[in-house]
Amino acid sequence: MLAPPTGLAAQPPHTGGLLPLIGGTGGLLTVAALGIALLLVLIIKARLQPFVALLAVSIAVGLASGLSVTELFGTVQKSGAVSIVESGMGGTLGHIAVIIGLGTMLGAVLEASGGAEALSSRLLALFGERRAPLAMGMTGVLLGIPVFFDVGIFVLAPIVYAAARRGGGSILRYALPMLAGLSMTHAFLPPHPGPVAAAGLLHVDLGWVILMGAVCGIPAVLAAWAYAAWIGARLYVPVPAGMADAAAEARAAVAAEREGAERPVSLGVLLVIIGTPLVLILLATFSSVALAPSTGRSVVEFFGHPFVALTIALLLAYWLLGVRRGWSRTSLEAVSAASLKPVGNILLVVGAGGVFGAVLKASGVAQALADTFAGAGLPVVVLAWLISLVLRVAQGSATVSIVTTAGIVAPLLPQGDVSQARVALVIVAISAGSIFASHVNDGGFWMVSKYFGIPERETLASWTVLESVLSVAGFAVAGVLSLVV
Repeated sequence: MLAPPTGLAAQPPHTGGLLPLIGGTGGLLTVAALGIALLLVLIIKARLQPFVALLAVSIAVGLASGLSVTELFGTVQKSGAVSIVESGMGGTLGHIAVIIGLGTMLGAVLEASGGAEALSSRLLALFGERRAPLAMGMTGVLLGIPVFFDVGIFVLAPIVYAAARRGGGSILRYALPMLAGLSMTHAFLPPHPGPVAAAGLLHVDLGWVILMGAVCGIPAVLAAWAYAAWIGARLYVPVPAGMADAAAEARAAVAAEREGAERPVSLGVLLVIIGTPLVLILLATFSSVALAPSTGRSVVEFFGHPFVALTIALLLAYWLLGVRRGWSRTSLEAVSAASLKPVGNILLVVGAGGVFGAVLKASGVAQALADTFAGAGLPVVVLAWLISLVLRVAQGSATVSIVTTAGIVAPLLPQGDVSQARVALVIVAISAGSIFASHVNDGGFWMVSKYFGIPERETLASWTVLESVLSVAGFAVAGVLSLVV
């Protein structure tokens, strides 16, 4: 189980801060509301980078609620005490950064080795031309586990073009199932940043997040596939000719370059690499419940620790997809290093979300919110989904929605009084809310529209609704399970 950041025990509201504006529960709730409003204004209107916006709002909320500058930042002469900003940032990233980094490198090796193309080709051959949309959906799910959403689109778009040209009909029939698979895994399953960040902020084992994410995500993606089949038969969007031709030329060039130099990637190897970390983490999680303390249990928990499990999977990918197929160590290093470049922004946003949660807790704002939400009579899982949904629709970023919501709902989950499984379901609800109604303020909306040549109106009718179906279905399953877990 993840240890909570040090120095973040609940504290009563302070009165010695720089801006002790108002006191009592009503004042703290006002500070919270103004803080969230300021966050939305900074991101939506001022176009401020989310990391900067979250950090600025955290400081403003802390000062307005009565925290002192010393409590927030510490002193120049360090006395051993850790400031709220430092503990929030460090306590959050201490666990999350390693997992996201290892997962990112694993996905990069799978993509650069041709594993994604091999996976889709095997599944297309297995399902046949008539079931090509289902094959694309399965490809999205399997590849989406280790690969970021935007990378998955970039890699699989040419395969979608080819499948749509061979099968005929609207490109939506082939693109939407794949997009649903990528989106579900990116939102619900580690090692993706959203669920990993929420697990760190709410202190729950990743094994439970994987299990509940899969249990809720599979029905959600099936519902999304059903909608994709329905809208794909009614809304015709042709394959974008220019992009399809360019993609075909690129694939032919890559195939010619690889011919004779590398052995083809087998489906079994890909499934072993993708499945290894998930199985090891799940075994470790359930060994702590099913097994008495012993050497055997310690061994299982060691190999199932996310750091170890992902390192094993990455080394397997290096060997099976790289070294055995002629890659040099320089190539492996270059692929790994390049994959980490876009991760910095994600980690900063997640860390700033940790600061926001720490400030809410230390100032008493979080407890005031908890008391108010408890009085509303809504289950935590419902509140988590609604808050995340509102933040998502308002500002577009799923990561910002997740880390902000996790900080708000954390005090509703007292340590020791809520099971790990139930907390994991709350994380699923937060993640589901964070993908609701992707529209024009979301970069994913424009990526889908431009990559697949879908006009904006048709993108709203297809992709935006598809994301909403995923969100509602995933939340519905989580809500039902929360009644019995």
